Amino acid sequence: MPTTPDLDRVVASVLVDPAVHALRPDFAVLVVAVDGLPGGPADAWSGGLLKAAAESAADLDVTADPHIAAWREAYTAFGAKPNRTRNSAEALIRRAGAGLPEVNRIVDAYNAVSVAHRLPVGGEDLDAYSGAPRLIRATGTETFETVANGEPAVEHPSAGEVVWVDDLGVTCRRWNHRQCTRTRITEATMRALFLFERLAPMPLDAVQAAADELLTELAAQSPALRTARRLIGPV
Repeated sequence: MPTTPDLDRVVASVLVDPAVHALRPDFAVLVVAVDGLPGGPADAWSGGLLKAAAESAADLDVTADPHIAAWREAYTAFGAKPNRTRNSAEALIRRAGAGLPEVNRIVDAYNAVSVAHRLPVGGEDLDAYSGAPRLIRATGTETFETVANGEPAVEHPSAGEVVWVDDLGVTCRRWNHRQCTRTRITEATMRALFLFERLAPMPLDAVQAAADELLTELAAQSPALRTARRLIGPV
């Protein structure tokens, strides 16, 4: 798949603060920037991906999966309670038996890959970003745009919480638990940043394989898809 300088600059700009790697030296994130997405509402294609992924995880003992267990340990290390606050992959896998929720074509596609590969995968609308994406440990003063009781609301992360941020605030709380409303992928999103987040013992080539699967599916729907990728970590 062709790459372009603008996407190369995006992936080169992503930063992981040393404080995060001090917490988990085994952490790695595969950053993938994409342009020319085949967006739109959920359909038979995206629904099929979700159905296949759900079937692959329907009988899984999620707490026994080594990669999910590693994420539960990481959450505990920065003060979250993993039985109440779950990483995105675990939260989705726990819903697999009842069927995975449909959102839109792109969100459904990366959620399906997340479940199938037991790997947290985040998706963000690049055109809603301001400045470089950074993974940091929060001071507690950062803002997080969300919805509460059906209305727009602003929260603040806990001090020491691992969060993704840009120049305008937190884009995802508790590492990969909940993303903000501002940068979420919609039916109209054309450019996105996908974050494939890994801890040991998952092999790094397994992360690359997950990204390959997502990009292959997207490119089949949009032959003009453009991509760039970069692996950050482990240390």
